[in-house]
Amino acid sequence: MLFLTFLFAAVVLAVTPGPGIAYVVARTVAGGPREGLASCFGTGLGGMLHVLAAALGLSVLVAESALAFSLLKYVGAAYLVYLGIRLLLRKDPDGPTTPAVSPSGARRAFLDGILVEVLNVKTALFFLAFLPQFVAPAEPLIPQLVLLGSVCVALNTLVDVVAVFAAQRLLKSSTARATRARLLTRVSGVTMISLGAVLALARRNA
Repeated sequence: MLFLTFLFAAVVLAVTPGPGIAYVVARTVAGGPREGLASCFGTGLGGMLHVLAAALGLSVLVAESALAFSLLKYVGAAYLVYLGIRLLLRKDPDGPTTPAVSPSGARRAFLDGILVEVLNVKTALFFLAFLPQFVAPAEPLIPQLVLLGSVCVALNTLVDVVAVFAAQRLLKSSTARATRARLLTRVSGVTMISLGAVLALARRNA
């Protein structure tokens, strides 16, 4: 049941318009689908580096102090609520403006994708807040964190690939697209708030 909750939240968050989708769309517009797909796999690899860093860091933390790890779960739940509130209060629910990039070839797009994701501090904070909420304390920690993180990265990459092939449609300004983006943002915000609250209350009552 816990994994299904995780999977639902991860899917909702993956399909919510964000900087990652805007970046790969911009790459596609600048250099075609080849560059767009290369940037997708680059950001995916960068995301996996964040997952591994989170898994190793959290494993060290729990080895040093189980209490500190438990406190991190509460802080993480609060952070999820905070992110959800920010999404609901965001004035531009249509998503970020597509960044301007120049064509540079698939190899450069791939390397830039890795760098963009690795340097994204928000991704690191999100994994540190999100992943610990769904681990089973009695099971080995690192494999669980790597599995959950890999699922998140795979879903995000899949959505980015879809965005590449649909780039022209995504770039068209239409009321229907704006409405879908607004709905996805609202659903994502409510999901994160509900998830953080439910997880925190469940542990408090345990």
